[in-house]
Amino acid sequence: MRRISLTGWIFVGMAAGAAIGFAAPGLALKLEPLANIFLRLIKSIVAPLIFATLVYGIAGSGDIKAMGRIGLKAIIYFEILTTIALFLGLAAVNIVKPGVGVRQSAVRAAPSAPAPTPSLTGMLEHTFPASIIDAMARNEVLQIVVFSLLFGAACATIGEKARPVTQFAASLSEIMFRYTRYVMYFAPAGVAGAMAVTIARNGTDVLLQLGKLVLTTYGAELLFVVAVLLPTALLTRVPVRRFFQATREPFVIAFSTASSESALPLALENMEKFGVPRRIVAFVLPAGYSFNLDGSTLYLSLASVFVAQTAGIPLTFGQQLLMLLTLMLTSKGVAGVPRASFVILTGAIAAFGMPVEAASIILGVDALLDMARTSVNVLGNCLAAAVIGRWEGVRYPDVEPETAASAAS
Repeated sequence: MRRISLTGWIFVGMAAGAAIGFAAPGLALKLEPLANIFLRLIKSIVAPLIFATLVYGIAGSGDIKAMGRIGLKAIIYFEILTTIALFLGLAAVNIVKPGVGVRQSAVRAAPSAPAPTPSLTGMLEHTFPASIIDAMARNEVLQIVVFSLLFGAACATIGEKARPVTQFAASLSEIMFRYTRYVMYFAPAGVAGAMAVTIARNGTDVLLQLGKLVLTTYGAELLFVVAVLLPTALLTRVPVRRFFQATREPFVIAFSTASSESALPLALENMEKFGVPRRIVAFVLPAGYSFNLDGSTLYLSLASVFVAQTAGIPLTFGQQLLMLLTLMLTSKGVAGVPRASFVILTGAIAAFGMPVEAASIILGVDALLDMARTSVNVLGNCLAAAVIGRWEGVRYPDVEPETAASAAS
């Protein structure tokens, strides 16, 4: 039993939670505090970890121009990958047509007032914090990143006078990585609670009714991983086996909790162990949570056309492209928390004159869809950090350094 890895225990938790959700829904709902406690512990990690790793990464390197170069490369990479994801989702929903023939009896009551779609100017304004304390309290990842970048740049510019602050950031990052390890011991229980509640609340009736949508989404997400992410890793010479080993635990945590935020601390630690320099992984991963949500953008293009199909509203190719452009902008404001993509979806379809009530048909299976798109988000962001590292000249060994040293001896 002691030989079972954390990933193994997480899978055990997932299986146990699913079994309890199917067999004893009443008991399963009582396990929700386990999931909530785990997510609260994870949220306590995010702000100090991002601040410490970014400040130390920038101030420790002392190279402001390098960070600007990394930022430009990251933005280019993010836009290319998310655009591919949007078009892949659009192709999948037009080929499979999962919304055609879905009975409207599956529609559930829609939210009374859908949240408005965030505008580009509003999103840009929201990026800059009015108070870093408030941003950390609300876990506004992008605001924390912006503040940490400017703070780290100021430390690098001052030089020797900022050494105490730089050393504090270095110590804080190491402490938070150890703190993350302690929190991860609770992950199997938290994952079991999350899975049990998800299964208990959704049941099987709606799943059978909307099974075509679920299969289409999972198939499109899998195709994106195999046909886009895998070739990207091979072309940039990122060792695939080691990358899989580094990302499997964050991937499973994101899948089971449907929260990118829950996987962020472990992803930061594992990608740094993988070989990505701290200044790169501390910038690319948090920034990717707002600008590189591959799984969510793929889902948004697929789900928006699916809603039109269920409502019997034909969309021309030009209208779909215009919707794609809208989603390309609004998806940048998607937060790394469960069900955020649904808010963006309702705002987008309302902007194109489709009834918001038609989107409520997805609510019955949105938890399952969220698990798929969130895990792909995490995988895509981890690969983005590795690829940017390669573009910066980092070389990743095909095996773990410890393994290579043991083989040499």
